[in-house]
Amino acid sequence: MNWGRAIFSGVIAWLCVVITFYILEHIPLIQKSSLVLAVIAAFTIVFYAWIAAVIYYKKAVKESGLQVGIVITVTALILDVLITVPFIEIPKGSSYQQFFSNPLLWILAVINVITVFVYWKLNFDSRPN
Repeated sequence: MNWGRAIFSGVIAWLCVVITFYILEHIPLIQKSSLVLAVIAAFTIVFYAWIAAVIYYKKAVKESGLQVGIVITVTALILDVLITVPFIEIPKGSSYQQFFSNPLLWILAVINVITVFVYWKLNFDSRPN
């Protein structure tokens, strides 16, 4: 596995998600509805994970999509620990516990891993079914 490329892909995916949430939180109709925010986030995470997979697999070894998806997701979660929570969430009155106990975070993490796996499966997995 090309760890640097996988981590870079995770950083790109994380940046896209952070920017999306920032934009959505400033749209009046969306900021008042957690459900709408969650649905939009779920759809956009598929797109961002797909982009991260394209970036990773462009020049990297064709490692298992599950492994790559996990590394990309863990990278994003580490960036949440180091940047998102202390610099964005805590100033808004949230906490590490509130952020990491939100089911939406874990749903998005699973969607991220599954999307990278599906990308790999569709493009590189040549094993017979």
